[in-house]
Amino acid sequence: MNDYIQTMRQMIGHETLLTVGCGAIIEDDHGRILLQKRADHGVWGIPGGLLEIGETFDSAVKREVKEETGLNMMSMDLYGIYSGESGFATYENGDRVFSVQIVFRSSSYEGKLTTNHESKRQAFFHAEEIHENLLNPHQAPFIRDWIKGVSIPVIR
Repeated sequence: MNDYIQTMRQMIGHETLLTVGCGAIIEDDHGRILLQKRADHGVWGIPGGLLEIGETFDSAVKREVKEETGLNMMSMDLYGIYSGESGFATYENGDRVFSVQIVFRSSSYEGKLTTNHESKRQAFFHAEEIHENLLNPHQAPFIRDWIKGVSIPVIR
């Protein structure tokens, strides 16, 4: 948890906190999407994390992708901006958040995939290999849009 969220939690307790997440749909040369199996909840999703105070969207997603996958994103396009019901979450400790997600798409990256304390496994998947019941429910809308080939940018 970053310092900003800790400070806000001291002031508002478990009340709903608005956050901004940045994630990346990373595709390989075979048109597959990179998904990571999270260590905390065991669900699959795209790499990404929270925007920090003063950080730009593109620097946040590059930082998160590097931290979580070991990959350096060379270029990217805006895939979509997502809000709505899937943005609500309640954590085990009772903290509630509503997260707006800024999602980028890239097939231009370098490096070797690595795992860290946040992810158990990383792999590329063809659309037909993805089982929705295994997805992070907060990321399912944009992964579902990718599977369907929805035109970008998406604003929901």
